Amino acid sequence: MSNLRALWKSAGGSVPDHWEFKTIENLLEHSKSISVGVMYPGQDTEGGIPLVKVSNVKNGAIASRPEFCVSEEVDKEYKRTRLNGTELLLTLVGNPGDCVVVTEEMAGWNVARALAVVRLADIELRSWLRYVLLSKPAKHLIDSRLNTTVQKTLNLKDVRELGLPIPPKDERERITLIIDAIEKKSLINSQANQTLENIAQTIFKSWFVDFEPTRAKIVAKENGKDPERAAMAAISGLSIANDAAGAITDLNNLPPEQQQSLKSTAALFPDTLTDSELGEIPEGWGVKSLSEIINVIGGGTPKRSEKTYWNGDIPWFSVKDAPSLSDIFVIDTIEKISDIGLQKSSTKLLPVGTTIITARGTVGKLALVATPMCMNQSCYGIIGVDGIGPYFNYFNLREAISTLQRNTHGAVFDTITTQTFESYLMPIDIGELTAEYEKNVAPLLDRIESNNREITVLAGLRDSLLPKLLSGELEITEMEKVVANG
Repeated sequence: MSNLRALWKSAGGSVPDHWEFKTIENLLEHSKSISVGVMYPGQDTEGGIPLVKVSNVKNGAIASRPEFCVSEEVDKEYKRTRLNGTELLLTLVGNPGDCVVVTEEMAGWNVARALAVVRLADIELRSWLRYVLLSKPAKHLIDSRLNTTVQKTLNLKDVRELGLPIPPKDERERITLIIDAIEKKSLINSQANQTLENIAQTIFKSWFVDFEPTRAKIVAKENGKDPERAAMAAISGLSIANDAAGAITDLNNLPPEQQQSLKSTAALFPDTLTDSELGEIPEGWGVKSLSEIINVIGGGTPKRSEKTYWNGDIPWFSVKDAPSLSDIFVIDTIEKISDIGLQKSSTKLLPVGTTIITARGTVGKLALVATPMCMNQSCYGIIGVDGIGPYFNYFNLREAISTLQRNTHGAVFDTITTQTFESYLMPIDIGELTAEYEKNVAPLLDRIESNNREITVLAGLRDSLLPKLLSGELEITEMEKVVANG
């Protein structure tokens, strides 16, 4: 294994002399314990088997249950990659070498062909291998093996031959625990983001899609009850009916200022539905196309041949930077351009609050800009008009995505055009109600952005510690004390 150590050193790595080096092949359960996933997934199947795609992998984890599902027949055909909860997933395209430790919650899912399912003889090595593969030497070794004919692709043969350092079990476990403590905080933030995003999405759907406060008023009127209180209950999710013991209701238990706030919001909803080309909508609302309530901004790419246009300080967004749905915001990007690159190309600087939508190739990914940035020509920047705020604009686009995807144009690639935005019609009442939605969800979205920024800081801390822990430059005992003290 001296050759593996030499390769690691040539890639800029350094590890203590008493550590071993082993290929991934040497660590497998058996020779066939590594395979790629589903080649032909077919159509999305409601109630089917969740399929993990490369796009589901964010920060070394699967942020939420995959939306795309394969049929039981497809899953049975590719049962070799059906997950049991003890594997390691390795991305083969996109950003080759990204790893996910499969959890028990993922048991029964399957994976797409762009991912390798790795079953190790010692499953306790999974976290260690994931962290080692995050290191610069490992990334360098992976990059040197990539097939780049069409896109960056890592082959299974090269995965098997990849040599990685393996310390004695005690050292390995202690280092893993240090990094785990950092990762755990990131995971907690990601889970909190998912909860917060679900609340904001639920409020949007309740108010602007299902019209629940208006419908609550209608039912209350029909039953001779207070429409306003019914709408307040629908908005808050609290009860207004006394229980069997006659106890005071949840709604009545709210502090007076909260009740007044709910009352003011409830008053913004009409108590009648009226016919429209979309069916029944709240009285006084109109039907508009998406194109009528947004401004669309195009992107661009500075010349790659001009080195002075690149590696500056301005983030430059492409689909690779799209966050998971629950993370919503894009704070930083993989590539950056310079001021002169911005001036000499068709790309534009997008203000904070712009929603980016990927419009070509991978269509319909969304990102809410949290740092001024540019984007490539495969995206649009979307800003609301007539006072429509960034959060309403974002969630309105979320609601429109499936329709926009169905109505894409293009002979070769699916493409969203300005005509596509005209094809999406919606009921809307621009004014106090959209502003009220913005006010209600702003604290939720602010928290998500704050969590994302902390995740970015934690990732930087992890990436700075890893090479020092791998090389022995940092004393493990000292780092354990730091982690123990928070």
